[in-house]
Amino acid sequence: MSISDINTWFGATPNASEHGGLVDHMLGFVHWFMLALFIGWSIFLINVFWKYRAGRTAKADYHGVRGHASTHIEIGVVIVEAILLLGFAFPLWSRQADDYPTSADTIKMRAMGEKFLWNFQYPGNDSMLSTWNPRAISPSNATGRELNDPNGKDDFVNPGTMKLPVGRPVIVDVTSKDVIHNLAIVPMRAAQDACPGVKSHMWFKPVKTGTWDIICGQLCGPGHAQMKAVIEVMEPKEYDDWAKEMSAAAAAKNAAPAPVAAR
Repeated sequence: MSISDINTWFGATPNASEHGGLVDHMLGFVHWFMLALFIGWSIFLINVFWKYRAGRTAKADYHGVRGHASTHIEIGVVIVEAILLLGFAFPLWSRQADDYPTSADTIKMRAMGEKFLWNFQYPGNDSMLSTWNPRAISPSNATGRELNDPNGKDDFVNPGTMKLPVGRPVIVDVTSKDVIHNLAIVPMRAAQDACPGVKSHMWFKPVKTGTWDIICGQLCGPGHAQMKAVIEVMEPKEYDDWAKEMSAAAAAKNAAPAPVAAR
């Protein structure tokens, strides 16, 4: 049994990302620590209820606690919390916030939230994601692709499903069309607020294939509970074949001349 097994007992989704093991280890440590505190303080509380119940101690004690055990316990709690922050949380956050992947196989994509769905924009066969222009958002350009950027001519959008290859890091630009949303991918131990007009980032590396839910982690309106998407992690070849097909279709569509209105 490992420290993080307690997370499963509390209903946590199994981890599917490279860095998720560190997150689960920290959460497991916190859960065990909180469980120990809960049991300890419950025993203390029951003991106090019994020891100082009505009828047994008719005389009030005006001196209170004379020992220093509670002080030592409180100091111990502070030390453990400091270890959690300095030894686990800060290094993990620093790694995820500062050490973004730069390898050639890194996928950079965009996630656009709106009431009440997610749209995912992928780079085309040139592996170059278009620049983002929120003023260009329209029913036919859901993610705000800059129409004059040649790098975006073969970009494609997949609404409702984030498809990724296993074993390759992915950087996601997260933004919103209307209100504040939150792209929460629990199996990847990753989440990022999506704010209108602001481009935020997050990254992770899937380490197992499968299909899981993506949810919105911010209360965003009456349809919040239905704002779901799917993340599908597949084998690299399957992903490459799918991406090439989608990119070719997008390039052909964007290369077609715009229809001329009849006079």
